[in-house]
Amino acid sequence: MNRRLYLRSIAASSVVAAAGCLNSLSSGNDHRTDRGSGTERDRADGAVLEPPKRDLSEASHPSYGDDFPAVELPDPLNGETVSTDQFEGERTVLMTFFYTSCPDGVCPALLLRLRRVQAVAAEGGYGDDAAFLAMTFDPERDTEDALRTYAGERGVDHDAGNWHFLRPERYETAEEIVTEQFGLPLKKRDANEHEDLEYVFPHYGYIFLVNERGLVERVYPDGATVATARLVEDFETVVAGT
Repeated sequence: MNRRLYLRSIAASSVVAAAGCLNSLSSGNDHRTDRGSGTERDRADGAVLEPPKRDLSEASHPSYGDDFPAVELPDPLNGETVSTDQFEGERTVLMTFFYTSCPDGVCPALLLRLRRVQAVAAEGGYGDDAAFLAMTFDPERDTEDALRTYAGERGVDHDAGNWHFLRPERYETAEEIVTEQFGLPLKKRDANEHEDLEYVFPHYGYIFLVNERGLVERVYPDGATVATARLVEDFETVVAGT
């Protein structure tokens, strides 16, 4: 049976930090407009999933029903340039932000969840309908070699052809993308208690789920602790419905 038809049948029957990783951002930080209003919302045009129970429409980051920001960055491990909008019409996307020197386990937990969904997609035969994007905001330390080592440590399957490590060439570019494009303020801080590190990042452990139309289906502010089964279920439902 065609994998998408199979997933649609499932959906039809079942759907009726690092030194200070932080929670969702309030509207006080919002520099986006036309976000929708209130907590009572209809299903967004083009969305597969119903509106989430937690309404994040007033936060500064993209939320349910928003167009996902289009950014273009090098993938040094694959030797290509990747744009977040190149998957429109082709793949469902999971994206997160990380750095390999993260001292408290949050970033490894984020990558673990993306890796688990990648494995499930491979097992289910729909890996070609998926894309997994992990953008570092610490390019000074996250060199190509560092990312390659990290990928091996996290069990990333590069042979699947659906995983991309995105690496801005400069920290300033990373800061602009994460802060301005995604609404997640990012700043370096002295490591202080982490004597083996020069600096760390208070940052947000977010995972974004984006459908083939380029619309945000889910934002997981608790991405490092969100149940993997929930992430898999949401992902499969979106794949089946697009």
